[in-house]
Amino acid sequence: MADTTTGCDEDAADVSVIIPAHNCRTYLDRCLTSALIQRVKKEIVVIDDGSDDGSAELLDLYATYHRSIVKVVHQPCSGGAGKPRNVGLEHATGRYVFFCDADDYLGAEALERMVAMADRNGSDIVLGRIVGHGRRAPVSMFQRSADRVELGESAVYNSLSCFKLFRREMLERHTIRFAEDQLIGEDIQFSVHAYCHAETISVVADYDCYHLTARPDGSSIMQQPGSRDPISWLTMIRAPIELMTRHIEPGPLRDHLLRRHFRLDAFAQLGAPFLEADDVRRKDIAAEVAALCDEYLTPGVAERLNSTDRQRLAALGDIERLLRLADIESATVLRRLTGLRWEAERLLVTGTARLEGMRDNDGVSVILRARHDPAGELVVPAECEGGEFTVRIDPAQLASGVWDAYVAVELEGVTRLGRLGANREGGLARPSPRLIGNVVALPYFTRDNGNLSLDVGGHVLAVPGSVRITRTRWGLGHRLLLDGEITVGGSAVEAGAVRGLVWKERRTGSERTERVTALPGGAFAARPAVGRFAPGTWDAYLELELGGPPARFRIETGAVGVPAARRWWRGAVLRSVRPYATSGRGRLSTVVRKLTPRAILRRILR
Repeated sequence: MADTTTGCDEDAADVSVIIPAHNCRTYLDRCLTSALIQRVKKEIVVIDDGSDDGSAELLDLYATYHRSIVKVVHQPCSGGAGKPRNVGLEHATGRYVFFCDADDYLGAEALERMVAMADRNGSDIVLGRIVGHGRRAPVSMFQRSADRVELGESAVYNSLSCFKLFRREMLERHTIRFAEDQLIGEDIQFSVHAYCHAETISVVADYDCYHLTARPDGSSIMQQPGSRDPISWLTMIRAPIELMTRHIEPGPLRDHLLRRHFRLDAFAQLGAPFLEADDVRRKDIAAEVAALCDEYLTPGVAERLNSTDRQRLAALGDIERLLRLADIESATVLRRLTGLRWEAERLLVTGTARLEGMRDNDGVSVILRARHDPAGELVVPAECEGGEFTVRIDPAQLASGVWDAYVAVELEGVTRLGRLGANREGGLARPSPRLIGNVVALPYFTRDNGNLSLDVGGHVLAVPGSVRITRTRWGLGHRLLLDGEITVGGSAVEAGAVRGLVWKERRTGSERTERVTALPGGAFAARPAVGRFAPGTWDAYLELELGGPPARFRIETGAVGVPAARRWWRGAVLRSVRPYATSGRGRLSTVVRKLTPRAILRRILR
């Protein structure tokens, strides 16, 4: 575990927020305010990189009004963010550093949450969820929060930006710095180097920590034409790859990290950038990718490539084939949902799918992906006839959770995906929930885009169900005897799904759980000892286990009514229990009272 004692002076900052600034006057107030409101001990180190738009004067004003927090360093324009960030590191004193661009901003609780995560786990790097506003943000590493993730068994290495929390002692011990001679990608080398030395990496995925924004005027470096020139990018990425291979021994971990570079840095240049290039540039791009493959692509990396990249690898000497693959990969998936219904215990899905501009395809399938588990995926091959596909999805093959539906069209080894459902036949309604064994499956269309998803277990949707009393009476020991029946989605619930009868006191929220006897055909019987309840108003629920979070249903009395109130003396205390049906839907509740002789006398004398 990394040393957590460095900089432990009580007056020292927890975090040094380092902000390079060049001609970003319009965005500085938002950025600096977001840093100032962070509820941690902090210092804000801003490097004015030769601004001439009024940024320098505004920064000096902030430094004047926040002398103990804001430090401003002025320097001539360096032409990139690498040198200002390095200068910021030289002035930093915090236990941790966080890099923030001047046109981006922090969530109000970002550093508080990230520092807490780092302190709890001795983390060297903490990734906080990034959201994009007009810019693409990474998502694969933010599926769930994690105290510790392994570099070789997670997606954290997919994110090589510097918008993370770093332990400063680790950066200083290993002299981890930004490349100063690069206009783009200067933070990739920094992040790669940090990953190589980090003993503990953590993820905060349940809060929007960093807001990545596009400038409306397109003036940021990454929005400039040619900022992702393929030849320049392939040249730049060599240094981080070489640095990583110096630190990581050959083997599965190195292959896992190299796969990221080939997938996102090398083979990505054979997609849209390849189509946009002229014939001469295409040959140069292919030659640069081939050179990287010759030097770094091991058999272990090749095994990890997807089908599209394997096709590209095989075609590096064939420009026409690479162009064809790029055409296929860039083609829009035209899809339409035409039918959705239950067929016994399988969800029958029909639709059309093809690649725009392509006459044929080699196959269609529907893919279900677990929303919070990158490894969770079910591929269902489709039957195709007359331009329409048909699949039958068995929810019993899906683990508990929310699954998003995609249609996949394959052509010449390239698979193209598109979310399924937003474009659908008019009037096509979602099917009713279905009980499959003791698990509830709820197909639905997402609120934002109307795409098809399947909630297995009732994680995001309320489970429709009914618990109805068929008979009530008093039993020995002042027990309220209940007989009833349970249905979910119109089907009787099996005995194993019944967890218990829960009584919740309306004012305090305290709960009591009573035993329930589950009977065949969705029936149940219960004998709650309501005479022993504490005084209060108690509402009755039946709790079921349906494959996800426990599902609770209020018990409805229906037309059977409830027994009359009971009163009895226990010693000098008069106890009363009055079951009743609430107004409206007639749900079962019970009022329990205890009255001493003095309380009874006070009532009489009122």
